[in-house]
Amino acid sequence: MNKALVVGFLFVFILMLFTVSCVPGPNDVEKTPNRKGKVASFWKGLWHGLISPITFVVFVFTKNVRFHEVHNNGGWYDFGFVLGADRLTQIHETDRR
Repeated sequence: MNKALVVGFLFVFILMLFTVSCVPGPNDVEKTPNRKGKVASFWKGLWHGLISPITFVVFVFTKNVRFHEVHNNGGWYDFGFVLGADRLTQIHETDRR
């Protein structure tokens, strides 16, 4: 085997290992209501995605604000969050043209 090929495989393996180690763990309170008896769904996820840049700044400097709602309904909340965050990048791209 070529030395460059072995180094390339090793690099890809280490990169994949690093990437997998950054995956978040399970959410134990998913699909359980918060103190008010509410579970965040798609629309709340969409809103949280849209305001995520502001939330991130507040999250960095305070202890009582979370970047992501932990009491959510799972995949639909996550889909809304990603869609909302993606909408921000599309708006920004449109402004550049």
